[in-house]
Amino acid sequence: MPTHPTQVVTEIFGAKYPDAKVIFLAGSIIRGAGTSFSDLDLVVVFEHLPAAYRESFYFKGYPVEAFVHDPETLNYFFYEVDRPSGIPALAQMISEGIEMPQANALSRTLKNLAAAVIQLGPPKLSEEEVRKLRYDITNLVDDIREPRSKAELVGTGTQLYEALANHYFRSNNLWSAKGKSIPRILQQADEDLCSRYLNAFAELFVDGHPENVISLAEEILEPSGGFLFERHRLEAPENYRKPLV
Repeated sequence: MPTHPTQVVTEIFGAKYPDAKVIFLAGSIIRGAGTSFSDLDLVVVFEHLPAAYRESFYFKGYPVEAFVHDPETLNYFFYEVDRPSGIPALAQMISEGIEMPQANALSRTLKNLAAAVIQLGPPKLSEEEVRKLRYDITNLVDDIREPRSKAELVGTGTQLYEALANHYFRSNNLWSAKGKSIPRILQQADEDLCSRYLNAFAELFVDGHPENVISLAEEILEPSGGFLFERHRLEAPENYRKPLV
């Protein structure tokens, strides 16, 4: 592989996206946390496209994930897709991304837009959304108290690892994270909690001991009202019906 990812992106620009206005190189590689299997994460911006798209390919030994947009599709994804999800994926990529082949007026405008979205934060959870998160976590915690097998413990623990982190982030009006991003984002929010979180789940996955994860769940849910099961009710919309034929 070439030594410098920026050299590879320059070649990708000319070979695949010669009419693009700018490419943002983002992801773990530019944070100095990449491995030999890390993707080159790119946001490719054209002046105008019929529709945004995402594509994956290999280029000179690098796996590449390209998110291809124009300014209006980016604006839509920022506010109508990513923000409601609670995870500012594209805004973060543009905010931290290296502009290729060089910064220009459009790239600066997009970085300002991405910064504004990140500063705005995710939508505040409704009371019903908080109740649903509490209920889901309560069920997962109950399933790790006395699991029938190590396989079930790992499966349930994997779900709980994301659900509990998501509840912590969203209930504190913070941007959320998934999977491998959770430790990095959690450390930025609270180093002590991150350390205890990772240690507790290591004990769960490695040793099969759920006690510290259960205690952590109690701590994280307590400001929102704690575990929830009794009297929880979730109604389907009235139009969720289909006549029998």
